[in-house]
Amino acid sequence: MRTHIVIAAIVTIAAWAYTISTASAMSATMPMPGGWSMSMAWMSMGQQSLLAHATMFLVMWAVMMVAMMLPSVMPAVLLHRRLIRTRVERGDSAAASHALLLAGYFSVWLLFGAVAYAIGMTVAAAAMDSTNVSVLVPVATGLALAAAGAYQLTQWRQICLHHCRSPLDFFARHNIRSATDSWRFGLHHGAYCAACCWGLMVIQLVLGVMSVPLMAIVALIILLEKQWRHGETLAKVVGAVSLAAGIFLVFRATIRA
Repeated sequence: MRTHIVIAAIVTIAAWAYTISTASAMSATMPMPGGWSMSMAWMSMGQQSLLAHATMFLVMWAVMMVAMMLPSVMPAVLLHRRLIRTRVERGDSAAASHALLLAGYFSVWLLFGAVAYAIGMTVAAAAMDSTNVSVLVPVATGLALAAAGAYQLTQWRQICLHHCRSPLDFFARHNIRSATDSWRFGLHHGAYCAACCWGLMVIQLVLGVMSVPLMAIVALIILLEKQWRHGETLAKVVGAVSLAAGIFLVFRATIRA
């Protein structure tokens, strides 16, 4: 178990180092009509093709997800390891794969990043082409924050968070005896995690996709929500703050307009 934790710590540190380096290189922003600034993450550089830009974004996103999410998913990996070892010691056949579990988990977040990229690029292109669209972006930002905060307060969000905090129920209902089963568990756990944390990711995306301090804050909130005994209460507090901030931003943008 100690070896797994050390490896995870090394990978997490390396992912954070890459993320910080990439964020620093893309920290520039462009002022836009409406009083907001567009991140370089949504702008192609030079003669860069859309495919090349999308690939660059998704590589950055994948590494960022490892940096932010690996610490919070490790308890599930270690639980998976303990249960498989217990079954083997009991004489049951089991050939699980921790690597495939993590591959399944992070593939869900990669898909999330692809959807976020498509939406972000669509909004960015529309804002570049139309001043009328650009001035509405601050309102859309406020609405996104309010929606993310409201979701944090829902029962469905609490159900997803409960699964992330205690994935043992999945093992009670499913036999994991092969590497394919580990992959499926990774997909299952990743889907619940994405359903649980999409609001926090939206907060990061609309407030500063390349902001390292914001990444660190969101990663810490996710870790505390999943591992701290008061995590469920923290989720509601974050939701209430985000909802209030979103309403304030909508009100301010409306007054300025």
